[in-house]
Amino acid sequence: MKLVGNWSYPTAIRFGAGRIAEIAEACKAAGISKPLLVTDKGLAAMEITTRTLDLMEAAGLGRAMFSEVDPNPTERNVEAGLKVYREGGYDGVIAFGGGSGLDLGKTLAFMAGQTRPLWDFEDIGDWWTRADPAGIHPIVAVPTTAGTGSEVGRAGVITNSDSHEKKIIFHPLMLPKVVICDPELTVGMPKFITAGTGLDAFAHCVEAYCSPHYHPMSQGIALEGMRLVKEYLPRAYADGSDLEARAHMMSAAAMGATAFQKGLGAIHALSHPIGAHRHTHHGTTNAVCMPAVLQFNRPAVEGVLAQAAAYLGIAGGFDGFAAYVDELNTSLGIPKTLTDLGVKDPNLDVLVRDALNDPSTGGNPVTMTAENTRPLLESLF
Repeated sequence: MKLVGNWSYPTAIRFGAGRIAEIAEACKAAGISKPLLVTDKGLAAMEITTRTLDLMEAAGLGRAMFSEVDPNPTERNVEAGLKVYREGGYDGVIAFGGGSGLDLGKTLAFMAGQTRPLWDFEDIGDWWTRADPAGIHPIVAVPTTAGTGSEVGRAGVITNSDSHEKKIIFHPLMLPKVVICDPELTVGMPKFITAGTGLDAFAHCVEAYCSPHYHPMSQGIALEGMRLVKEYLPRAYADGSDLEARAHMMSAAAMGATAFQKGLGAIHALSHPIGAHRHTHHGTTNAVCMPAVLQFNRPAVEGVLAQAAAYLGIAGGFDGFAAYVDELNTSLGIPKTLTDLGVKDPNLDVLVRDALNDPSTGGNPVTMTAENTRPLLESLF
């Protein structure tokens, strides 16, 4: 099967190896004539980035880039990027990279024409209606990892540098106009990033599948996303040049982010504050948290995960699924505990508080409280 396609769900997606060559066409389709490419510091000098800038320049789009983006982007990164964007007179963003570059790029485009401060648009109630839609500039998204799925999302995760809380900035028009999913861009990912990002996609699918909210379309996407991760993440990890595995993992990443419209849960509610306070890799932190959260949610998810296990060819129902997750983590070099991940002397009171304030708690199958979340966190160290 040739792994190439043009998809229109949930936005226009140009999927296939080598399709970064269509970056100028994608910008034109999105209505962008003077783009600012936004990426993170680590990607700025890499060949995939310089090649993309060359393609932009050859098409008359210039080669402007902003790369002052932290691994967990903050409002300070947003402010610095907005200064460059507005002074340069750009009319759209190419959000390029993993979750940090994609989230920061999308947030810059969203904030380009807004007059209210960033935190006024946090994903609370109908706060998104505060935004001026005419001030939201178009986005072309180009993922270079296969995990976050931010390329098909309507939000950006930004860390408050004062409180160290991760905030979700949301607006329907933050959804990129065009996405280029080119698995060749992920071939150079090191093993630990392949593992962490791949397990981020898996966590998205697992939590969306287990969420108690009603959304059967997301349910089906999440289940098939889990299958793709099970089949192809070990292959991508073993051989980073396996383009078929890389392509299927890129699909799984987009599927996970599409599916979690149904909801996330305690994996992310715990991972977000840990990452915000201790700057751990998001997907790897999710992977460390996942086994304990599965047991925490067992009373509510035992049946649905037994069904998932059957579809995935895993024997033993819920217990078999949980054992599979443990084995997958081990095979991919994931630390057993947060202590092993490098999180020392945690302030559990702060982590519990921030976990309970995280929007992901709303999709957890078991209601999270201070009384049950603290021992859950303690078990991770």
